[in-house]
Amino acid sequence: MIRFALGGLLSRKLRTALTALAIVLGVAMVSGTYVLTDSIDKAFDAVFSEIYRDTDATITGQTAFDLSGGSGALAPTFDESLLDDVLALPEVEDAIGGVGSESTQLIGDDGKAVVYGGAPNLGFSVDPTKERFNTLTLVDGAWPGAGEMVVDESTAGKEGFAVGAVVGVQAEGKIERLTISGLVRFGAVESIGGATLTGFDLPTAQRLFDKEGELDQIRVAGKDGVSPDELVSAIQQILPRGTQVRTGDQQAVEDASETNEFISFLQRFLLAFAGVALFVGAFVIANSLSITIAQRTREFATLRTIGASRRQVLGSVVLEALVVGVVASVIGLFLGLGLASGLFRLFDAVGFTLPNSGLVFYVRTVIVAILVGVVVTLLASLRPAMRATRVPPIAAVREGATLPEGRFARFRTPASLLLTALGFGLLAWGLFGASGTTQVLLSMLVGALVIFLGVALFSVRLVDPLARAFGWPAAVLGGAPGRLARDNSRRNPQRTSSTASALMIGLALVTLVAVLAAGIVQTFTGAVEDLWEDADYAITAQNNFSPIPIAAAEAVARSENVEFVANVRTGEALVLGKPRFVTAVDPPAAEVFAIDWVEGSPDVLRTLGADGAFVDDGFAKDNGLRVGSMIDVTVPSGKAKLFVVEGIFDPPTGGSPFGDVTVSVAAWDALVDQPRNLYSFAKMAGGVSAANQKILDETLEGFPNAKAQTRDEFVDNQISGLSAVLNILYVLLALSVVVSLFGIVNTLVLTVFERTREIGMLRAIGMTRRQVRRMIRAESVITALIGAAIGIVLGIVLAGLLIVRVEFIDFALPIGQLVIFAVAAVIVGLIAAIFPARRAAKLDPLEALHYE
Repeated sequence: MIRFALGGLLSRKLRTALTALAIVLGVAMVSGTYVLTDSIDKAFDAVFSEIYRDTDATITGQTAFDLSGGSGALAPTFDESLLDDVLALPEVEDAIGGVGSESTQLIGDDGKAVVYGGAPNLGFSVDPTKERFNTLTLVDGAWPGAGEMVVDESTAGKEGFAVGAVVGVQAEGKIERLTISGLVRFGAVESIGGATLTGFDLPTAQRLFDKEGELDQIRVAGKDGVSPDELVSAIQQILPRGTQVRTGDQQAVEDASETNEFISFLQRFLLAFAGVALFVGAFVIANSLSITIAQRTREFATLRTIGASRRQVLGSVVLEALVVGVVASVIGLFLGLGLASGLFRLFDAVGFTLPNSGLVFYVRTVIVAILVGVVVTLLASLRPAMRATRVPPIAAVREGATLPEGRFARFRTPASLLLTALGFGLLAWGLFGASGTTQVLLSMLVGALVIFLGVALFSVRLVDPLARAFGWPAAVLGGAPGRLARDNSRRNPQRTSSTASALMIGLALVTLVAVLAAGIVQTFTGAVEDLWEDADYAITAQNNFSPIPIAAAEAVARSENVEFVANVRTGEALVLGKPRFVTAVDPPAAEVFAIDWVEGSPDVLRTLGADGAFVDDGFAKDNGLRVGSMIDVTVPSGKAKLFVVEGIFDPPTGGSPFGDVTVSVAAWDALVDQPRNLYSFAKMAGGVSAANQKILDETLEGFPNAKAQTRDEFVDNQISGLSAVLNILYVLLALSVVVSLFGIVNTLVLTVFERTREIGMLRAIGMTRRQVRRMIRAESVITALIGAAIGIVLGIVLAGLLIVRVEFIDFALPIGQLVIFAVAAVIVGLIAAIFPARRAAKLDPLEALHYE
């Protein structure tokens, strides 16, 4: 039976290859995901290992709580005199102090800040005399002196910067123009993603970063024989309040912790899409094997006649599936290397460039990818294999014998409805009843999978009416080929529904994403319309979300025609014992924002003073707050202050620019060393006009990372980040659509084999090759439209459930996108039919009539 199974595979090379393609693509996604994330992880490890090479201990400012990336909150600095105290310790061989910033923008020849997506713009002090602590390699020119800087060679190459060029730099104040003294490379890392690197001598860096006389970090090397732990103990004896010391290894782990969380999230995120592709691939494999087994009814019956047992038939089919799974998984495994490179380029294209030190291929990737591919293939083959064992020996001598229905076939409809209901129940429990992130995600995932299975099983009942509806144009306009195509789609509802279900899953997920995105856009736009009352322009960072120096808004406030500027500062603080985002506003905010007050009035914004605050009603309810309640706020440096709740507001559905707690700008600036604005809003005499836009643009020339925009531009720019995320989602979901496309191709090719004699008879009685091609194309389009119809409706239903649970999104149907998805399904059907249609048209009528 082993030789028989392997011989059968070799005799059906095309069918075997088409069946294997679905698993190849799914496994490639699994393999590519692991290669991508492992490569990023290795690159980050190299970065942090390089930074703390030859560093035994590291002194930094101590924060009152762990900070979140991108919050605008910074660890406190400390006096640079601590460096002399450290150097005086007998255990210390050498030490270096430095300052840094993640928002040090270089200014390109076009006068705009050099920004690559959301990557950081790193600036820091360098001291080439401390070689053991230097993580940069000079590749051209010289190290920087006063009024000079070094730039990483990658950025210099992209922007055309050369040694000797005078280039603008902006950090905390207005632009300063410095000379590029040299080009550098960071350690041995091939790429640091989209980050830009600029290095300065310490006095220049302290001036640029507004940290004169202060340091962010001291790195220390101990003398021979002094262990890192002993060195840390010695340093702890002289540390002032607000500072902390770790070993170099501990500091590397601490710095890498946030990136490790990101890498873990990215890995789970991409593996979810790989799982979708494999789930769709399982449908394709099961359908392909079912068709193949149906076509081999007489073959299996003959085996049974000459003595093969049901177990042997089952074993031969499972063996075929095993071989297909192993071969497809191995191919997919190595295809994943190319996919990983493609994913690097994809993220780069949407402005999310990732660090890269070369692709990494671990043994774990090999084991997991192959195991997943083989297991999915075997599971998908079980039902077709069981059907093969039910072929009666008498079928060997009967013309047109078919596989018998299973004894549970009559329960298919109620079982599918029950399964679907169970899936929706699990999904609803995850959304509304489960507690804990793991429990919520697990119940939602299982619920979604069960829903897809249930709908796929029930869709066999929908094939006939949908095929009639979608086949009507073909029957009316396509003549006999069109009518035959419609009838062929209805002839075997099980086969058509299985083929359509693969496409249904992909389009359901695409529709889900599109509906959620439409809801987010609509609610955000509505929130801006509700809140933005009396301002003409918004001032934000070029990338729309990074905090910007307050000097930019101060310059705008002094500009011609500006009546007032309202600022919204942002940062992170410990509020009622938990880290939360806190915002701060100044009195002109009362003119800009139309706030729906539950308690309080617009005067709250004007009268916050030194200790007033307002909160949103959700935060107030969760913490039992009312007007007059006291809130303790602790900023990262450890400074703390009590605030009195003076107002409670109800934010619009789409959210607001305010954090859980909002205080006055004056109170915030007294607590925070380097306050920054998230947004500023300007009211201009004469409103929005070309002249006023020119005034703001000229004012902000000294702050190239800031831009002025109208209300409509502000909405479009804030939503642009969502568009980039959507593009990534659509590309990743497209893989499942591609898998389903191969499923349609596979089904059509297999049905051409099955209907060889039928096509031969049609050709013999006068059907032309062109009509044969038209018939196959129409059948493919009908099948694709069935999958699209079910998938789009299911996607809308799933999105509706999620939106009911998520309070800040309103339901909105993206009609235009849904029409595009339907048209795309037609295109998928046409593409899938190209090869099968050509193959059917090339059949020789005489040979086809003799086909067994």
